[in-house]
Amino acid sequence: MLFDSYKLDNKQLKNRYVVAPMTRISAEADGRANDRMKKYYQRFAKGGFSTIISEGIYPDTSFSQGYNNQPGLATDIQADAWKPVVEAVHEEGSLMIAQLMHAGGQSQGNAYTDETIAPSAIAPKGEQLGFYGGSGPFQTPKAMDDQDFLEVKMDFVNSALRAKEAGFDGVELHGANGYLLDQFLTDYLNKRDDQYGGSVENRLRFILEVIDEVIAEVGEDFIVGIRISQGKVADQEHKWAGGENEAEEIFGTLGKTGLDYIHVTDGDATAPSFGEGSKTLTGAAKTYGGITVIANGQLQDRDKAEGLLDSGQADLIAIGTGALANPDLPHKVRDGEELNAFDFEKTLLPQAEVKDHELNAPVKK
Repeated sequence: MLFDSYKLDNKQLKNRYVVAPMTRISAEADGRANDRMKKYYQRFAKGGFSTIISEGIYPDTSFSQGYNNQPGLATDIQADAWKPVVEAVHEEGSLMIAQLMHAGGQSQGNAYTDETIAPSAIAPKGEQLGFYGGSGPFQTPKAMDDQDFLEVKMDFVNSALRAKEAGFDGVELHGANGYLLDQFLTDYLNKRDDQYGGSVENRLRFILEVIDEVIAEVGEDFIVGIRISQGKVADQEHKWAGGENEAEEIFGTLGKTGLDYIHVTDGDATAPSFGEGSKTLTGAAKTYGGITVIANGQLQDRDKAEGLLDSGQADLIAIGTGALANPDLPHKVRDGEELNAFDFEKTLLPQAEVKDHELNAPVKK
């Protein structure tokens, strides 16, 4: 099934392989995409991936940026800079989806402000990521007020429209890994006592408002998905307090919104995610959401990936670190070739440190 075609919204995917979004901090200081990024994304398209989801892109010139040298879709100039990147991917017959990411309280580098905002004035757990330029604990954010709610929703909508104008095939709302939308969903980060805090229904409310407004503006011919996880960048062990019951409410609600897909990421996509004998996170998303599911989490192994597809737990397979080590992974898997092992020191360096000869290296056809 890995090499079967698949229809996502109105787009035909040539196989089930997707490049997962990965922070690369490789853009210009002002958030513009550049030629190195074009080569980077084009390599995956040449390597056989049917769809590429971009690194997290910030949607506004206020609080959303999470890392220095992160790309943006906050201005028309930034959107124009993405056009050659998207065109290069399309020339190889692949789709490209822009992941829209508001870092919220998990920001560790922002060219526009030194402040952060979040659902509540509670700092994220853990430490900033040193290999992405951060150090020390996260600062305590400002709790969002009514004006912040309006502006953040508008910024997601406007950046989605810029993505469409730049030629992207869709957008993915980043609701995972401890960034802003996930902060609303996370019980220990969201201590609001209004309609956006407390119950799972309330903690989902802002996410649903963003989804509804984006879908209403971009139209039916543009893919809109969401990424969901339990773990955070700096709190990988976090689990939803309500376990599988909470997953049923979250995914069941998301499945009724008009989203085209749910993209779930876990440490191991094939492992029980709510305790021994429970469903995988991707299985829960498919069972309760009922829409297209993209699975991510150590799925470079062909048998593990095929198992999720064959069992009906997932429809598409997203590869992250395995794709960094093997930009032509679909071709290698197809031909039964051995994959390069992922090496953190050599492979997960920010793209700004990747050598030019590696970007220009030949890719297996």
